[in-house]
Amino acid sequence: MNSPVSDLLNQLIHFEKSSSKAVYIQIAEQIVNAIQRGYLIKGTVLPGTRSLSQILQVHRNTAVAVYDELASQGWVDIIPNKGTFVLVPAQTNAPIKATTQQIDRVYQYSKTTGFSFQPSFNLASTLQLATTKYYINDGTPDLRLHPVHQFSRWYSAVMKRKSLIKKWNQPIQLSYSVYETQLCNYLNATRGFHINPSSLISTRSTEMSLYIVSQLLIKQNDIVLVGHLSNYASNMIFQQAGAFIKTIPVDKHGLDVDYISKHFVKGSIRCVYVCAHRQYPTTATLSAERRFKLLELAKAYQFAIIEDDYDYDFQFEGSAMLPMASADANGMVIYLGKLGQSLFPSFQTGYVVAPENLISEAKNYLQLLDKQGDILQEQMLSELISEGEIYRLIKKNILVYKKRRDYLCKCLATYFQDLITWKMPSGGLALWLEFKTKISLVKLAEAAERNDLYLPKTTLYQDRNTCAIRFGFGHLNEDEIELVVKKLKMAYNAVI
Repeated sequence: MNSPVSDLLNQLIHFEKSSSKAVYIQIAEQIVNAIQRGYLIKGTVLPGTRSLSQILQVHRNTAVAVYDELASQGWVDIIPNKGTFVLVPAQTNAPIKATTQQIDRVYQYSKTTGFSFQPSFNLASTLQLATTKYYINDGTPDLRLHPVHQFSRWYSAVMKRKSLIKKWNQPIQLSYSVYETQLCNYLNATRGFHINPSSLISTRSTEMSLYIVSQLLIKQNDIVLVGHLSNYASNMIFQQAGAFIKTIPVDKHGLDVDYISKHFVKGSIRCVYVCAHRQYPTTATLSAERRFKLLELAKAYQFAIIEDDYDYDFQFEGSAMLPMASADANGMVIYLGKLGQSLFPSFQTGYVVAPENLISEAKNYLQLLDKQGDILQEQMLSELISEGEIYRLIKKNILVYKKRRDYLCKCLATYFQDLITWKMPSGGLALWLEFKTKISLVKLAEAAERNDLYLPKTTLYQDRNTCAIRFGFGHLNEDEIELVVKKLKMAYNAVI
């Protein structure tokens, strides 16, 4: 009978004589691979050269060359008149390329699972690869305005706080944190709220906030109303929760609230999603009259209002309209917001303001998704709020973004003249551009990419009645804005 080691080598080792790589090298690599994987443990006696040559059907000189190669690399110890013994060098984690079909496949990591799972139809990726230098997004801040030098001092100061270690090691929360208290104070001062920390939960992002809320609020086939043109990310979250999405018209005054009362009955709607300040993507502001009607309708029809106020901080003219949630006495509104949009993304945070009973349940979900939180981020943001740095930074950046918006409008008027229409919004970091002549926006994006300009598919809106782009300008300075508009016009001319 063959020894177990001989049987193992016979099963594992396969080589190709026609390969450009020498046979003894192929065999040696596969033996090393077997040692690395623990098939051959330290101290194992390998077959003699005669036995190995018979097992593998190779010349004995080849078997000798195999063991010499292994010994030179420190994988085996050849002791005369005793045998060849497996060694395990100190560093054995370097991958070895072996030609055998049994061993080398693990170095080509499988692209598919060996088991079944439920794919998500609703969570299609919106990421695209592009090599262009310039791009348009849906309206994000310019990271170059982040106060790097000041921030490094603030961060260093927070890191030196001895109280941080105590907070990290504290097994239970004895009271609301300083950050939660400071955030409540900030929201009460800037958004007209009258809340305490029990009505607030802080999350990593608005998307996380909406995901938690949707898990609490939505059951399978619940009806969720959104604008005819609405946020693709929020729609995916609702659909993943099992919602049946229905759209309602949007005009220059925002969502058509009267449409809801005409086409739906009491108890049939689970919630209405609205960007009250500037509707995504059209930037239309929900009028004060419609805000009041929507609140009254929510009370009468018993549906929730999810108010996403994603760009409240970027108001250029006049004062921002206070959220509907600040006038909600019946607990019908769930308010989603962002803090620190003028900071680097890792220090931006989302939050939810809602009645206490919903926030209490939301915190249970947050414990599953983000138990540890980010004490450094919270400590830093609380100090920036209390010292007024957040407010000053927002005001400073608003002046920059307002100039960029005005310059973008000037460039559009110069290069496109009467080919497109747009309305200058009172705030926000994006414009809604509508083409007077219907063109293929897919072809426009392809032509733009040839001109080193990237138009993400999430910024293109085209159907029977719409041919428009949500043009985010916040990340572009004035020189870049003019260059991007020129490239967009070149792409337009190519399509026309």
